[in-house]
Order: sequence, then C-alpha cells, then structure tokens
Amino acid sequence: MVSRTRKKTQYRRKGQSLISANKIKPQFWHISDAEAKEALKAQGEPVAKIKKIHKLKHQVCISYWNESGGVCSGFFSYRIFARWQKEVENLIYTCSMVSELAKLNWIMGYEFAYYNYLPETEDALHRLLEDRSCVLKATTQQAVFADLFN
Repeated sequence: MVSRTRKKTQYRRKGQSLISANKIKPQFWHISDAEAKEALKAQGEPVAKIKKIHKLKHQVCISYWNESGGVCSGFFSYRIFARWQKEVENLIYTCSMVSELAKLNWIMGYEFAYYNYLPETEDALHRLLEDRSCVLKATTQQAVFADLFN
C-alpha cells in the first residue's frame, strides 16, 4: 500500500509579508534603546534598561534588565515598534496607481491574517487603505473624463 504524502502548502495562505516582499526593510533601522524600551513596555514586559539589540531580517532580539535586576532576552517582531506603522502608512501614501494599492492591499491581508497587530493599529491601516483607494479611483476617473472632453 502506498502512503499519501500530505501537502503542507494547501493549508497555508498564499502570499508574503511586507518584509519578504521587500516593501519594508527594518533590519536597517537604527532602533534606539528608548524606542525598544517603550515598545517592550507596551507589550507588558517589565523593562528597566536595554542591554543589547540585535537586528535580524524578520525579527529583533532584545536583551534587557527587568525591574527586579535579572537579565532577560527575547525575539520580538518589528511590528511592535511605532515606526512600523509609520512605514506602512508611508507605503500606502506613496502608492500612485490603483494596481499598486491592490497589491499592497493583498499583502496587508496576509499581514493581518498571520501577524499580531494591535486592534487600533489594524483598524487605522484598514481605514487608510480604503481612503487611499477611494482617492486613487477618483483621480483615475477624473483623468479619464478629462481625456474624453479634451
């Protein structure tokens, strides 16, 4: 009897993250100790002082002293930093064509499905995508009408 091999890809959503798509390159960010401390405190980590920050392509390793004086370390997503939301907003604003925004919207759907975003961040990015889509569609329609009448 021949055993069937299970396809792993059929259960995984097709697509890629913003980092894999080379839309955002956080491994080149200069993350300050204050910025890392603020992000970790927002995650509920008891941080007294940052010891070391080691940046990787898809995540950042942060070593820190907790409030009781012990050394802790962990791997964290770049999505915990406030700079991530600013970078995504900048990506949305720089889309000049509806097709570019549609591709970015597809990538953001993957991001929201696989990565933990704060609810208010996710809502803000959804609203921004919808607003930008409306603006681009309106300007495209205006350009078409202008070409028809000229």
